[in-house]
Amino acid sequence: MWEYEHSIETDATPEAIWQLWADVPNWVTWNAEIEKIEIDGPFAAGALITMTPPGDDAIVLRVAEAVVGERFVDEARFGDLLLRTVHRIDPIDPIDRSRVRVVYRMEITGAGADEAGPQIGPAVTADWPDTMAALVGRARR
Repeated sequence: MWEYEHSIETDATPEAIWQLWADVPNWVTWNAEIEKIEIDGPFAAGALITMTPPGDDAIVLRVAEAVVGERFVDEARFGDLLLRTVHRIDPIDPIDRSRVRVVYRMEITGAGADEAGPQIGPAVTADWPDTMAALVGRARR
């Protein structure tokens, strides 16, 4: 298994972050690594997202889990590999809810993950710091 996690703290509300996540067709406004994106229905478990990075082939993601205001999980299969990305909104302080931590975590599992993960994982996650900064910047507006 290969794994990577990145987080960013913000005073953006969980509702504002969730609204941006759930508005899949507009991910292109805050994620520079998407040229085109479509979803086959509502943003909920079971939905399929077709995402095309600039100059690349389309990637199909399945929403495996969606908990409004808290987290969503997407999964992509490439042969025997499963790329699972967890997107979470974690409270920093359960009493003072004015700041949250946004967390993206990728896990690559399956046959060959120990070899393939270190090769493809860093390329997939390299833009996360910029993407997450753009997400929370837009959510703060």
